[in-house]
Parts: sequence; C-alpha cells; structure tokens
Amino acid sequence: MSLDPPAYILSLQNNIRARPISWEGAVRAKTITDADLKKIKAIDKVRKEQRKQTVEAELKTYTALLLGHGATKSIFEGAAKRTDILQYMLVLTGDLVEDIPALTDALIAHPHPYAPLLPLLKQSNNAEDPIPLLASAVLAALLARALVAHPKSTPAIDAALPKLYTYIAALAATADSNLQDIAVQEYSALLRTSKSRQQFWRQRTETLTPLVEVLRQATGGRDSESTLYNAAGSSAASSIRTAAEGSSSSNQLGGGVGLQLLYHVLMALWQLSFEGRLVGAGLDEEHDIIPLYAQLLRVSPKEKTTRLLLGTLYNLLSFNQATLMPAALAANLGTVLANLKTRHLNDEDLLEDLDKLTTMMGEYTSSRTTLATYAAELSTGHLRWSPPHKNTQFWQDNALAIISQDNGALLKQLAEILAKSWDADKQVLAIGCSDVAALVKACPEKRAVLETFGLKGRVMGLMQDGDEGVRWESLRAVGEWLRYNVGGGE
Repeated sequence: MSLDPPAYILSLQNNIRARPISWEGAVRAKTITDADLKKIKAIDKVRKEQRKQTVEAELKTYTALLLGHGATKSIFEGAAKRTDILQYMLVLTGDLVEDIPALTDALIAHPHPYAPLLPLLKQSNNAEDPIPLLASAVLAALLARALVAHPKSTPAIDAALPKLYTYIAALAATADSNLQDIAVQEYSALLRTSKSRQQFWRQRTETLTPLVEVLRQATGGRDSESTLYNAAGSSAASSIRTAAEGSSSSNQLGGGVGLQLLYHVLMALWQLSFEGRLVGAGLDEEHDIIPLYAQLLRVSPKEKTTRLLLGTLYNLLSFNQATLMPAALAANLGTVLANLKTRHLNDEDLLEDLDKLTTMMGEYTSSRTTLATYAAELSTGHLRWSPPHKNTQFWQDNALAIISQDNGALLKQLAEILAKSWDADKQVLAIGCSDVAALVKACPEKRAVLETFGLKGRVMGLMQDGDEGVRWESLRAVGEWLRYNVGGGE
C-alpha cells in the first residue's frame, strides 16, 4: 500500500523550487566551487529524462557532490551557512532520489551515506523549520531503500535509523496534524523490514506513544473494557461514525482526527503488527491495544481504515492468543465483528480477515468459558476480564452451580476478592460487581444466598467508589436486585 506524499511537504518543496538562488554569488564567496555549480546547473530546471541521463552518466560525480569524497566536502557541509542553498539542494536531492534509482543505490553504497544529512535534523528546534523537515524526507527515502537492499544491516544504518526515528517521533508528538502526517508517512516508508520494525519497537516510548494517542483521540478517549462503554457508548460510537461519514467538508472523525491521518497511523501500526510475536504482549500491557482497536472498529467510517484495523488485530491475536484473547473477549470484539458482518462491505482482504478473526474468536471462546476456568481464576484471588465474565451463556449454564457448589465456596472466594480495596487495580472490583449482576440476573431466586455472603452490601457500598467503571458495574448489580425486589416485599 503506497501513500501519497504529504501535501505540506509538497507545498514547501514547490515554494523552494520557485525561489531564485544567487549561485554565482555563492561561488564568489567560496561557499561552493565553480565545478559544483556546473554540476548543479546541468541538472537544475531541466526535463526529468534529461536530468536522469546526465546523472546516470556521472553517478560518481553526483554522489561526490551530495555526500563528499575523500577530502572533498559534501555540498551540504560546504554550504552549511547558506540556508537558501541547503533548502534548495535538499529539495533537488529528494527529486533525484525519487526519480533516479541508480543514484539512490550509489548513495547508499557510499561509505558514509547519511553523515552529511544527519546534522541537519538538529539545525533548529522549531518543528516547522524547512531544513530538518526536508532532511528527514531525504533520509527516510535513503534509509527505506538501504534497509531493503541490506536486510542484515550495516553500521551506517544502525547509527542513522535511531536518530531519524527520534526526529520523526518529535514531529509525531506535536499538535500539528500536518507535521504528524509527515511523521507517520516517513515511519511507513521505513517500517517495511523486520529490522526497522524491531528498532521502532526498541524506541517505542518515543515512537509509538504519540501514534496511540492519535488513535485514542479518534475514539473520543473511550476504550474501557467495562460494560460502561458497551452499554452507554454504542450510540456515541455510532454518532462518531455517522459524523465522519457525513462530514465531507472537514473529513474528520468526531474526535477531531482527520481521516487521512487516522489511515496513515493505522498503516504504520499494521506494518508493526507483522512483528506480532515481539510486540503483542507489550502493546497489551502498555496501551490496552485490543479494546482500543475494538472501539476504533465501532467508529471506523471507511473500509480502508476497517481493513487495517482487522489486519492488525489478526496479526496480533494470531501470535498472542493466550495474552490477548482475554482482552478481546472483554472488549466484546466478537460482538463488534458480528456487527461488521451486517454491513455492506466489499473489500476482499477485509472480508477475509473478518472471517478469520470471527472463527478464531469462536474457537477460543468455546474452549475457555467453562466453570473450571472460572473457578481457577477465583482461586488466584485476582480477576481480569477473561472469557467467562461477559459470556451470557456461561452464566445461564453455570450460575446455579457457582452459588450452590460446596456450600457456596466459590461465592466465598468472590466475596473475599470484593472485600479488598484494590486501590492499585480498581478493575478487579468492577469485574466482581459485574459477576454479581450476572448471578442475580441468572438466579434471582438465590438473592438471599448472595446476601448471606455480604455481596449485596458490598456492591451497594461500591456505588460511591471513586472509579467510574466500578460505580457503573456496582450500579448494574444493584439494579438487578431492585428489578426483582419490586413488589416482592424484600
């Protein structure tokens, strides 16, 4: 999947191409040599085919002009104090790299292909400064080609790639969507090899975090695993999706993220997901990636974004079922997939991934929603949103056994878990309240037994908890009690 160049960069490049340069003055000032000027004029403002023929006939000459040779400096080093020449030569180099593959290959074969360009990334602390922006575009193009040409890497790549990632990450962390889009497209150019993806992951605190924040913004910041989202947020998700579908003028989601930026961010994370075995657990622990993607699927207004979401989920879940499937079930991913199947979708890749994910979810769920699985979790003294908790059929089949088995041994364990404060992990209390709600709903005639273990009093007390998810789940549990108490005199 190729991406169109960022409009911001194209506009900047066109503006610089149109500016006059006092080349003769630069020669008189000994900023550049007369020989350099002749090389530049031979390819400047000429037809592409003529330029290509000239450069290909003198590859060594133009490689030396751009990168230096022996004691001869690169033009970027020689003209370091002439901002206008630096900008112009960066644009010209970008054009040459794009149009003349033979030159690109010659450049990356140079002993120090990135050395003259890397210092330009630090030319200014202003994110909008043209020189670092243009230098990063050239470096990204060169490194993207070098990574493919040298899959085992080189010392030059090993030194340059982390520095370029650091610069791109700073662009992605700005609030300017134009700069963010430049950053993400440069990431995409680089993330085509396993080596570059692994390096991106090693620098994930700076590289990945801003991208995830863009995705969270696109959802409006709501990605809770609690039924709080699933009960109250489905209409909000529909509203966001509808707003995006109908907003051709702004072309934005409800969270203010442009659809094009969203697509490019999803593209970069899809590329990263091909290292699923390496990144899956970390994405779950550090970013709750599965509930976030489930939420994004709910609001995705275009097939191209839905395709990337499903493809990424499939890559991650395929390699990490043990760690990520519980989160997928907790986020009601199965329901989200079922809803997607009701839409009129045409993309074949999308439909294939949708079918594979649906099958994977069904096989996993059927093998893990058992009473033994639930009992084993209770015995650990800790709860997470594992498969049984939100499976309606599980509670219909097993609620009575949970209440009655071994004189309520499982209820006692649940009560002991709920009795703790869980200040560092409030999710445990939310899950426990959800379980109580499910037990009351499935076996309303056993409410008195649940009260004997103190469960009614505890969930009522948690209605005042400071955590929104806990309050919501406790309110649901108490609501189940009240539903059956009405008119019952209890």
